[in-house]
Amino acid sequence: MGKDSVADLLTSIRNTDMNKKGTVRIVSTRISESIVKILLREGFVENVRKHQENNKSFLILTLRHRRHRKPRKGIYETRTVFQTVLKRISRPGLRIYSKNERIPKILDGMGIVILSTSKGIMTNREARLKGIGGEILCYIW
Repeated sequence: MGKDSVADLLTSIRNTDMNKKGTVRIVSTRISESIVKILLREGFVENVRKHQENNKSFLILTLRHRRHRKPRKGIYETRTVFQTVLKRISRPGLRIYSKNERIPKILDGMGIVILSTSKGIMTNREARLKGIGGEILCYIW
């Protein structure tokens, strides 16, 4: 665990998804709770529950896996097509900001961009509807 809680959250989810494990435990902070709510609403996470242990709060996420489909190999033979991709964009050493007109679309709207705005953490669709920009935290597809 480092000082970048968003990168730690994304890395934990990415590693759990690659190992095809069902649950992951992450440290509960306000920003991680907001991101997890978005992931739950968008369907990347199946269930979230809060757990307290030794005066520390944790979030236990149950990831949604695509067990019913046969994983076929993509262009790259080491990664299957059905794997969830989480990519950190803005980081503590280099912040990336975007106006509402220039918020990127991921896979023509199939993926989501999570932004930190003055109105809270939201997806690219919500930010465009409200007409506000902000710091681009991550891409998920």
